[in-house]
Amino acid sequence: MASFQKRGKTWQYTISRTVAGKSKPIRKGGFRTKKEAAAAAGEIEAELRKGVVPHLKLEPFDAYFESWLNIFKTNIAKNTLERYKNTLKTVQNYFGDKPIQEINKRSYQEFLNLYAQDHAKDSTKKLNTHIRACVRNAIDEGIIRVDFTRGAVLTGNKESKRPEEKHLHYDESQKLLKELYNRLDRSPTYYLLLLALTTGCRFAELVGLQRKDFNFVTNSLSITKTWGYTKKMPEGFGPTKNEQSVRTIKVDKKTMKIFNKWFDETPENILKLVFYSPQSKYKVISNGVANKVLKSTLESLKISPISVHGLRHTHASILLYRQVSIYYVAERLGHANTETTIRNYAHIIKEMRKQDEALTTNIFEAM
Repeated sequence: MASFQKRGKTWQYTISRTVAGKSKPIRKGGFRTKKEAAAAAGEIEAELRKGVVPHLKLEPFDAYFESWLNIFKTNIAKNTLERYKNTLKTVQNYFGDKPIQEINKRSYQEFLNLYAQDHAKDSTKKLNTHIRACVRNAIDEGIIRVDFTRGAVLTGNKESKRPEEKHLHYDESQKLLKELYNRLDRSPTYYLLLLALTTGCRFAELVGLQRKDFNFVTNSLSITKTWGYTKKMPEGFGPTKNEQSVRTIKVDKKTMKIFNKWFDETPENILKLVFYSPQSKYKVISNGVANKVLKSTLESLKISPISVHGLRHTHASILLYRQVSIYYVAERLGHANTETTIRNYAHIIKEMRKQDEALTTNIFEAM
C-alpha cells in the first residue's frame, strides 16, 4: 500500500516492499499534486503485482543513446556509424542529460519540429528512425513504457531532391550508354561509369572490385566487399553495407566483353583493383573525379547532370520501367528488404500503375 507525503511544493509516494526479508520501499517525489503521485504509485503497484520490478533509476537520454549505440551498433559500416553519431550529437544538444523517462510524445514532437526547421524531410525521417530504434530498446529493457516516437509527424523546411531528379529517363540512359562506349579509350573513369549504369552498384562496391570478381564464363559479377574512398570509411577493403549486399549479379554480355578486352590489354596493379589510381589519396578513382566526368558527358549530350549515385537510381528505374520484378531489383541492388526499394522508387511504381491497369483489363478481355 502506498503512502503519500508533501515535501515543500511537491508530493512523494512511498510503496512498502520487502525483498529477501528486508524492507526495501520504493520512493519517488517531484509530483505537482497528490493525485499525480497516486496515479504513478498505482502503475508501480500494478507492475509489482505482475512480478515486474520497475526501473526507477532515471536514465539521461543522451547517455542512454550513446550506450545503446556502442552496444548494439558495433557491426555497421563506418559511414553509417557516422550518421548515428550525428544523431547522438543532436540528442546531446537538445535533450542533454534530460531523463528518457521524462520525454513524452508532445515534447518529442516539439524537438522534431524544431529540427525540421533547418533540415529536409528525409533528414528528419532518418533522425526519427535512429531514435525510434533506441526508444524501442528502452521499452524492451523496461526503462520506459510508452514509445514516444510512435505516430510522430515528420516534416522538413529544406526541399529534398525529388526522386525523379536523381535518375535519367529511359531515352537519356540510351544516349549516355552509347556515349560511354565511344569514350572508353579516353580514361578508366568511363569504364567505371559504364559499370555503374549497367549494374547499379554503389560507388564503394565499384572501387572495391578486383579482376577476380568478374566471371567471363557466366557473365556475372561478385560483390563481396567495398573500398574506403573517404576518411569516414575503413581504410582499404571493407565490408558491404549489409548482408544482402553480398551478392552475385548477371551482367550484359557487351559490358563483360568490354571489360574482358580491357583486362587483356592493361597490366594488373599492385592492389589488383580494377579502378586503381596511384595518384589518388585513396588509390582509386575518386568520387569527385567520377562526378565531374559524368557531368561533362551529360552536358555534352544536353542532359541535366546527375551524380554517379544517380546512375544506381537510373539502373533500378530502367529495370522497373521494363517491368522487372521489384523483388529481383531489390536483390540486385543489395537492399536489405523490398521496403527500401519501394520507398526509393515509389514514383516509378506509380507511373507503371497505368500499364498494370491496361494489362489487367486486356487479360480478361482476351479470355
